[in-house]
Amino acid sequence: MPIKSLNQIAENNGYPVDAFLFVQRGLEFTVKRVHGDEPASPVYEEGEEIQRSRHISGQQLCFGLRDFAKREYGLLARSVLGRWNIQHSEDFGRIVFAMVNGGLMHKTQEDTIEDFIDVFRFDEAFSEPLLLGENA
Repeated sequence: MPIKSLNQIAENNGYPVDAFLFVQRGLEFTVKRVHGDEPASPVYEEGEEIQRSRHISGQQLCFGLRDFAKREYGLLARSVLGRWNIQHSEDFGRIVFAMVNGGLMHKTQEDTIEDFIDVFRFDEAFSEPLLLGENA
C-alpha cells in the first residue's frame, strides 16, 4: 500500500490537516510520557534482534492528547479541537486509523477503533473550575 500524504488523508476524512498534525505531535508527547526519552533500540532475545516496543494504547493516547491540548492551548483547548471537528475521544481514533490506513502510523493486531470510544467526556475533560478570589 502506498503511503499517502497528510493532505490526501485529510481530504477523505472530515478533519483538517491541522487535526492530523495535532495528533502526530500529541502522539510524540504521549509516547515520551509513557516510555521516556529513550529511543526504541534493538533488544536481543535468543540471539535474534527485536525492536523494543514504544506502543501505547488508544486509551493512553486519548489521555495524552487531552493533556497535550491543555498544555498547548490552555482554556481554549476545547474550542481549538472543536474547530477541527474533534468533539469526542472517538474522533482521535478516527484520525489515528485514517493515518494507519494511509500508511503514516502503525498498529498492533490488538488495536481497534473501539479503544477510543467514550474514553472521557470532552465537557468534563476540558472544563476548568472557576477560581474566585476573596474579593469576588
